[in-house]
Amino acid sequence: MGYSLSELDDLARRYTDAWNSKVPENVAAFHTPNSRIVINRGEPSVGHEGLTAMAAGFHADVPDLKLTCDGIRGAGSHVVYMWTFTGHHAQTGNSLNVQGWEEWELNDEMKVTSSLGWFDGEEYDRQVAG
Repeated sequence: MGYSLSELDDLARRYTDAWNSKVPENVAAFHTPNSRIVINRGEPSVGHEGLTAMAAGFHADVPDLKLTCDGIRGAGSHVVYMWTFTGHHAQTGNSLNVQGWEEWELNDEMKVTSSLGWFDGEEYDRQVAG
């Protein structure tokens, strides 16, 4: 199944708003109960509990995190959500400006069944260190 550009734009807007709400459960709500995300080939965060913890970790590290959507593209049930987040690292106070994307598989209800997240970890570490 494919999705229209307006459906994808709406999904991207709502997902961005979920991150910016600073309520980790709002992010997890975009996923099916057994969904998983793997970020930069790391350990998967699985299910709503794992996804909530993953989002909470980002919010703890960057309490003023502001996510913006840089674009969304779809091909059938495969969707790429491109993003930038800005904010300040909680421990160092250094400014962050990080770009990345998530590759989603969606079900018929437009819920994420699996996600691969990507950003430049070395650049993130450089910005954290200042």
